[in-house]
Amino acid sequence: MGGEKKVREQIERCVLAVWQGSLRVTPRRLLATLAASVVAVTAISAVPATDAQAERLIQISGARRTVSVTIAVGKTEDVHVDAPFSDITVGDPEVADVAPLTDQTLSILAKKIGTTRVTVYADGKRQLGIFDIEVSYDVSRLATEIRSAVGSGIRVSSVNGRIMLSGSAPDAATLDKAVVIARQFAPEIINTVRVASPQQVMLEVRFVEASRQASRELGVQWNVRNSKMNANIGDRADTLPTAANITAGLLSGASPFGFLLGRIVAGGTNIDVMINALEQRGLARSLAEPNLTALSGDTASFLAGGEFPIPVSGSNNAITIEFKRYGIGLAFTPTVLRDGQINLKIEPEVSQFDLNNAVALGPGLPPIPALIVRRASTTIELRDGQSFVIGGLLQSTNKGNQQQVPWLGDVPILGALFASRSYQRDETDLAIIVTPRLVHPARPGDPVKTPLDNTVPGNDADFFLAGKAEIPRKELRAAMGAELPYSGHVLDLPKGVQNVVSKN
Repeated sequence: MGGEKKVREQIERCVLAVWQGSLRVTPRRLLATLAASVVAVTAISAVPATDAQAERLIQISGARRTVSVTIAVGKTEDVHVDAPFSDITVGDPEVADVAPLTDQTLSILAKKIGTTRVTVYADGKRQLGIFDIEVSYDVSRLATEIRSAVGSGIRVSSVNGRIMLSGSAPDAATLDKAVVIARQFAPEIINTVRVASPQQVMLEVRFVEASRQASRELGVQWNVRNSKMNANIGDRADTLPTAANITAGLLSGASPFGFLLGRIVAGGTNIDVMINALEQRGLARSLAEPNLTALSGDTASFLAGGEFPIPVSGSNNAITIEFKRYGIGLAFTPTVLRDGQINLKIEPEVSQFDLNNAVALGPGLPPIPALIVRRASTTIELRDGQSFVIGGLLQSTNKGNQQQVPWLGDVPILGALFASRSYQRDETDLAIIVTPRLVHPARPGDPVKTPLDNTVPGNDADFFLAGKAEIPRKELRAAMGAELPYSGHVLDLPKGVQNVVSKN
């Protein structure tokens, strides 16, 4: 209104100056000046008219169904109804505040996410009509933010006060970015976006473990016997040096690989001397190859092992049982990115019993074993078919034990005759090889092979005479031609039944 007043005052001054003769202009110039002023006044006057047209017109009188008005939370909107009213009621004033401006115009302030109903009355408390107000999030602003961040493929709408994402995304990373932005506006998101790239990832994992052991043991045992005395120096007190007690003097209790037995007889006294020596070396290898398949963004897990019970004290001195997992475990979460790139979070774990650190519960109760656990957690990005190795999970344990006769075992050189010593070294090395692959489900009708498709079960003659429980199909074809031979077990058929044939 201030700009319109200034333009009018300018026109009045211009006309007055021309009338008084102080401003000399040509008629054409005067007309151009007046025309420009009229255009300015018209433009300024059109602003309130545009605001008036922005009011939403709803028809409530005679409507067969309820009219719905959707407003973004924290914003106001003016609504023009098609009939004059005298009174209004609001179902839930905490959701929206409705105030009358005129007898046909309402101002609605959206306060909280939700829905409420407004009833409009005419004179005499006669119900004129009703309409619903839905207060939702500002999806127009959210759509602008998502469009600037990830492009125009994802659409944003509001459904029952919740944000819904629809459309398509080129990959899961783009979709995750859109979901993160949407959660800044609302905690709960309805995600119906379709991802164009393959979304199933198969993980090929190989656990390769090598265990090496080396130990050395040396012990000396003395047995002295006569008619009045029986003495022993060593781990065991056996009186006779038989094959059953040749393990005397060894800390491990294992049978020695080599031993030396000597006997000294003097004055009716027998003195037996046994020297036990043992050296061991061992190598063990274990391998597990689990394959897991998961959708992009989901977590898949695998366990090859078992669970053992652990008693746990509860309320009122009650004892409950919990189970602890052990073995080879794996959990991974893949996320498919652009151009076949795969973001992979993997958590492998290998655990085994440790009886040396078992916990004793009490007399008559079995001990609870401890666990030796090797666990890793990492996040990497690979392409389809690429591999990586998790190595360096090396465990080395050295043990040394010594038993001896007090004082005599400390004598230099001769003390070795009154002592028993053992040394043991254990090394375990673990390597984990991981290969992710993008996979597609098999088409309907495609054959799916199993590990048993290449063999057929042997018959009784194959099993009992040749010792073959199953026979490869290639060997059967080579021996019998293209036609597969009969296989399976021999059946005792009733008399009179002939020509019964079964093929696999």
